[in-house]
Amino acid sequence: MSEKAFGFKIVVVGNAAVGKTSLIKRYTTNTFEKDYISTLGMQFSRYEENISGEMVELFLWDLAGQESFSTLRDRFYKGSSGAIIVFSLAPEEIETYRNIDKWLSNIKEACGNIPIILFGNKADLVDQDAIASSPNYETSDVHVNKFAQDHNIIQYFRTSALTGQGVKEAFQTLVFKLYQRATI
Repeated sequence: MSEKAFGFKIVVVGNAAVGKTSLIKRYTTNTFEKDYISTLGMQFSRYEENISGEMVELFLWDLAGQESFSTLRDRFYKGSSGAIIVFSLAPEEIETYRNIDKWLSNIKEACGNIPIILFGNKADLVDQDAIASSPNYETSDVHVNKFAQDHNIIQYFRTSALTGQGVKEAFQTLVFKLYQRATI
């Protein structure tokens, strides 16, 4: 095994049950577990990614989304190189989208200006064409992309931990951005 060129701590945040743990599992092991088990506090995963021929070590911190863990969660933000904010695209979980500002504020307060990617997860549960083309739907691509641009979020991805849609590409986009920043 070759020596790692870089190591990056990435925090993954969002409301409870938006699929943070499932997204990490899909990315690191290409698997999906149907049984939902709530994260208590924090779960840690380590993963290696090859970027431009160099091995990059990732430390993925899956932070519990329940409000009861908010004071504990603040400690885990420290030292993060990048962040992922996850919300659910399922219409009945629209509140998870409306809470992005809270997650963004927490990250910026604890970490300053670090690269952030936005995941709209559970794309498999909604009619993709209806969401993408509806200018009035709050989580349409138009609305979410504008939100991301207005808040200096690197990029927005529609993802599905169940099918794998967009997951690898989204993670790799953040990792590549972190790698670029480290090699400048």
